[in-house]
Amino acid sequence: MSFCCGASMIGTKGTLKHFRTHIHNVPIMFCPVCHRVDIHYLIENEYEILAEYAHGDGAAEVDFQEYVDQEGKALLENCVNHENEDPMAVVHSQIDMALDLLSFAKQIEDAEWQQLLKKRLVMLGSRRNKLQQRRTSV
Repeated sequence: MSFCCGASMIGTKGTLKHFRTHIHNVPIMFCPVCHRVDIHYLIENEYEILAEYAHGDGAAEVDFQEYVDQEGKALLENCVNHENEDPMAVVHSQIDMALDLLSFAKQIEDAEWQQLLKKRLVMLGSRRNKLQQRRTSV
C-alpha cells in the first residue's frame, strides 16, 4: 500500500509523458489529495527501459502493456482503493483513514502530524462536497 501526504494512493493505469513520447497503460499510484502520480514500484525499472528505448526510437506513443509482461505481478492488489470504485466511496474511505490516523497522532501527541492530517481532512471534505454537489445537480 502506498501513502502520500497521509492519504492512501489509488491504484490505476495511466498515460505518462517521457520527453515527447506518451506511454499508455502504465500502472501508477495516484494521490486523491495532492494529485501526485508515482509509477508503481514493481514496474519502475521496466518503465524506465521502455521510456528510454521509445524516446530513442522517436516514438510518439507506446502502449506499456504491449512491451512489458506483467503476468505474475499483482500490481494493484495492495491498493486500498482503485479507480473503478465510486469516487464518493473512495473519499469516504480516505476520510475514515485520516480520522484514524488523527486519533493515533493525538494519542502519541504528535502536533505536527495532527496539523498535516487536519489540513488533509479539509481537502478531502472539500472534495466530498464537490462530489455531492455534482450528484445533486445531475
